[in-house]
Amino acid sequence: MPRPVLPLLGGLTLLVAGAVWAEHEVYYRYVVLGYVRDAHGEPVRTGSVELVRDKTGFSYLAETNDDGLFVLVARLGDESVGETLTLQVGGFRTRITARFDPANHADDRGTRVDLEATRFVERPAAFHSTLARFLGTPER
Repeated sequence: MPRPVLPLLGGLTLLVAGAVWAEHEVYYRYVVLGYVRDAHGEPVRTGSVELVRDKTGFSYLAETNDDGLFVLVARLGDESVGETLTLQVGGFRTRITARFDPANHADDRGTRVDLEATRFVERPAAFHSTLARFLGTPER
């Protein structure tokens, strides 16, 4: 291979590696988590959960665990603030709006949405504590 191409390939490799690393940054993630409970308040185990970006139609899938907890991580950047998402659990669905401060690149972004029997309840104030419990990290 001719020498002038090698520096170009090295630069391209660094550019791609930098883009892949950025995917893991907090400002590219929006986490939707919550609990699914039946009419008796019992957790729904191994229930299928889907989150759809209404703008793109891209879908994220998860299942509930033994506690009825689901965690979905969508790829949303700073420009996606205010975007609508559709959350579907079984035959039930609701729309949520991605709310976050696009200037804040330090804190996790997301919301908590619980399905209680047939009713969705959004609890954004409980998002950080629920995520910390799930990750096993101390709350901030």
